[in-house]
Amino acid sequence: MTHPVDAHVGKKLKQIRTLRRLSQTDVARKLNLSFQQIQKYEIGSNRVAASRLFELAQILDVPPSYFFDGLHDNSNTAPKTDPGMEIVSALAAIKDDAVKTRIVTFIEDIAGVTVARQG
Repeated sequence: MTHPVDAHVGKKLKQIRTLRRLSQTDVARKLNLSFQQIQKYEIGSNRVAASRLFELAQILDVPPSYFFDGLHDNSNTAPKTDPGMEIVSALAAIKDDAVKTRIVTFIEDIAGVTVARQG
């Protein structure tokens, strides 16, 4: 059974990876792992070691604490759903890259920000 903390860390990993517009393969290559290992981290079936979490934070340009943001002290309580994560998941499900780009541009216009694009 997946521990709620492992599931939360995995969701945060998927969220920031997707926001950085990196595939599981991109991240896996930087860690010398298979993309399947990244999948297992993201669904929480495999725990992320502290050293690996530190490497992920460096690759994704976030502090290691990012992966625990929003996690409640009471491990019996499931973390609240993050609306940002819902947007990221929905966007990730879209197969057409041109449509994804238009949606991201729309969100950037509303937010008044521009997200750096991966080459």
